[in-house]
Amino acid sequence: MDEYKTIAKNLSYEIKIERSLFIAHVQKIDTEEEAKIFINKIKEEHKQATHNCYAYRIGLGKNEIFYYNDDGEPSGTAGKPIYGAMARYGVTNLVIVVTRYFGGKKLGVRGLIDAYGEAASAAIQEAGIITKFVSKTISLQCTYPQLNQVNYLFNKYKAEIISQEFGEQINYTVVVREKKAEDFLKKLKAHSKIINCF
Repeated sequence: MDEYKTIAKNLSYEIKIERSLFIAHVQKIDTEEEAKIFINKIKEEHKQATHNCYAYRIGLGKNEIFYYNDDGEPSGTAGKPIYGAMARYGVTNLVIVVTRYFGGKKLGVRGLIDAYGEAASAAIQEAGIITKFVSKTISLQCTYPQLNQVNYLFNKYKAEIISQEFGEQINYTVVVREKKAEDFLKKLKAHSKIINCF
């Protein structure tokens, strides 16, 4: 499977539940390191908050990496419902931090589960969901006589040009959908020099 769903944009979404303010911060990520940097940034920005609970999810199926944390809320009442919202919408490669400013009224276990789940779900809906493809990045070099054939292959395989440099030879960096990459590379090798593929 070389496609997955994720959020269309990064945002923060506020919701008030029983006088407590919940702010769900949603960010696209590709690595655990990016998730941790974002979590720490939100914790720093909202260090006066009562809690900064979070979950992140990267990949799908047997390659899925996920983690959630209740940040002082009763066990299972915050991080898990945030992760549950991601799973329910089938989205991955994102991190959600839900900041809570306590409003003076206790919500109880069920109320907390619902509140954190609702805040995360509302933020995902607000951010929008898009389908992305797992891709390969290829760096290559071709001569001017090879250019027409190389451009033909870019169009045929819907390769997206990331960068191009014209000198004595032409250097390209392109991105192509993973499931088309092997066939694309075979055809490309006949008309260009492959420098890198990752």
